[in-house]
Amino acid sequence: KGTGQNGFKLSLRGYAPDDDYRQLTKDSAGRRIDPTKPVGSLLLTKPLAETPHEGGKVFGKSSKEYATLLAWIEAGAPGPLAKEKTIRSLSLSPTDKTLSPNSKLQLVATATFSDGTTADVTWLTKFDSNDAGVARVGANGDVTTVRSGATAIRAAFLTEVAVANIVVPNEQTVPPGKYPSAKHPIDVAVQAKLLELMIEPSPRSSDEAFLRRVTLDTIGTLPTPEELAAFLKDPSPDKRTKWIDQLLTRPEFTDQWTLFLSDLLQNRKERDHDVRGVKGVRDFHAWIREQVARNTPWDEITRQVLTATGDSQVSPQLGYTIVTVGEHREVEKSEIAESVAQAFLGTRIGCARCHNHPLERYTQDDFYHFSAFYTRIKLERKESKQGPTKFVLSHHDTNQNKKPVTVNQPRTGKQLPPQTLDRVASSIKPEDDPRIALAAWITDPKNEIFSGAMVNRLWKHFHGTGIVEPVDDLRATNPPSNPALWKVLKESFVTSKYDLRATIRFILTSETYQASSATMPSNRTDTRFFSHYSARRLPAEVLLDALTSVTGVPEKFDGYPLGVRAIQVPDPASHSGFLKMFGSSERVSACACERTGDVTLPQLLSLQNGEQLLGKIADKKGSLANLLKSEPDDAKLVTQLYRLALVRSPSEKEKQSVELLLMGEGTREEKFRDLLWALLNSKEFAFNH
Repeated sequence: KGTGQNGFKLSLRGYAPDDDYRQLTKDSAGRRIDPTKPVGSLLLTKPLAETPHEGGKVFGKSSKEYATLLAWIEAGAPGPLAKEKTIRSLSLSPTDKTLSPNSKLQLVATATFSDGTTADVTWLTKFDSNDAGVARVGANGDVTTVRSGATAIRAAFLTEVAVANIVVPNEQTVPPGKYPSAKHPIDVAVQAKLLELMIEPSPRSSDEAFLRRVTLDTIGTLPTPEELAAFLKDPSPDKRTKWIDQLLTRPEFTDQWTLFLSDLLQNRKERDHDVRGVKGVRDFHAWIREQVARNTPWDEITRQVLTATGDSQVSPQLGYTIVTVGEHREVEKSEIAESVAQAFLGTRIGCARCHNHPLERYTQDDFYHFSAFYTRIKLERKESKQGPTKFVLSHHDTNQNKKPVTVNQPRTGKQLPPQTLDRVASSIKPEDDPRIALAAWITDPKNEIFSGAMVNRLWKHFHGTGIVEPVDDLRATNPPSNPALWKVLKESFVTSKYDLRATIRFILTSETYQASSATMPSNRTDTRFFSHYSARRLPAEVLLDALTSVTGVPEKFDGYPLGVRAIQVPDPASHSGFLKMFGSSERVSACACERTGDVTLPQLLSLQNGEQLLGKIADKKGSLANLLKSEPDDAKLVTQLYRLALVRSPSEKEKQSVELLLMGEGTREEKFRDLLWALLNSKEFAFNH
């Protein structure tokens, strides 16, 4: 509990020993410790369950915990030493192990301290499994495997963490011939992991499935029937690569990836007392679009956003700082530090604002050291009608400008200087802009979490699952599902000089991406190792654009001309109710969870019964009305609708089913409306597969 139990609370893993000591020995008049009768101390009798309490029995009299606490009380309950040795690292043994189901393994945790000594701290270490369905772990580090798969066992002691990777292959052996010869670096890494786990990869997708999938994923748009026909007719062996290269140059690519970066950079109006207005959001959107169109490297975009100066008109990218700082005069109290860490480093440090990170080595001091980079931000905020908001390089208290750059740590009262998350101090003069040093560290090619954060987001976009999940929660205790693949992607991204287009092409040209979504017996339950393409619901904007594309009836967005597509709309506040219902991001935070792909009952009811879709299907100026006039042959019209909506021709079985529909009652127009309605309500249409 954040407030403790009846006012009694201790710090997470003992990060505040002085506070803990006061709580144990002084709080409530020192009632928890009885120096005259140590064995009668509440600190012992409650966990022994000799004195009733909600927690029940925690340990017995023969345990190390009891002996340690009793000895401490008998010694007079001494407080922390000023020069107490501190922990430097924690390690687990073994670190990697391949086991069969229902196997046992004992982990040993070893701490290394500042004086060079080591100690077995297994009994003091907290153990957890990242996937208890694969392997469970007991309080003392005893591991029991459950089923095939792979997971990490994480360990935490004091401020340090460590992991042990457990692999449990399928018991059924997959013949080597089931693994095709891999040449692409991505495929080599993926197949090696699948072979280790005895998971069979799915075969290559059909040309129709590939064309639809890659076009929707890359440019957020359905391929046309004409494009389908040309692609199927092309006999060249490299036609998939040629199509990928063509997609990367289309204007829709710029639209799709402007939307992607706009979500990441939280381009929106402020929740309260907005100073940029719709114009500021549109200006930032136009700036992002220009960077995508020019293929500006990701590290350069990052530096321009993080070090933006001037005002919101001259430098629209300043909008990121305005939104994440908000109205806070003391910038360290704003969201900017945690937003930057999550967006650009894929790292969640927000909980370290109040206490040490529960799953990572980041401490409360680490959070405020990082926040210190933003103590020289002063925003001269103005209502958008009165002019642009300006950035001033200054402490909010100008009297501090000639003093060293520091921030107050609220728990300890210490002034902490800027320090990056790898705990390397930065030398910054009082007159310097600390953000420049931070941006240099973030974008340094040696900083693997910067490259890792973006390639993980790109991989999730194309595969539905990140190599690390959640996609913006990179940490030592949440290792990648495939470390070799992780390394290949990061190295490729850095080698390309952070070229987003080149990295997207690298992913798309792999057989891993082009695999079928149909599963095999041994990969049916695989959701983490990319043995097959994972079917997933289309993003809200892409789905709405697909509906308007097939029906030929554009959507109208408030404040924008008719014909603007959903993926082109800059302001999430302008989105329709449809987009909100289908999980578009409101960009309130840096969390990737802002955008959802869940399937809900209101969504299904909207598609099946909503006036929005029914009106588009029946529109007299829409695609169906025009096709009914131009194509008198019912069989040909059926094929055209299938190619328009599903990017394939109907199967023989489907043709027979449609023939029965057309033989029923109703006008020709009514029957074909029903057919188009059925196609647009099918899983095949709503999902990419």
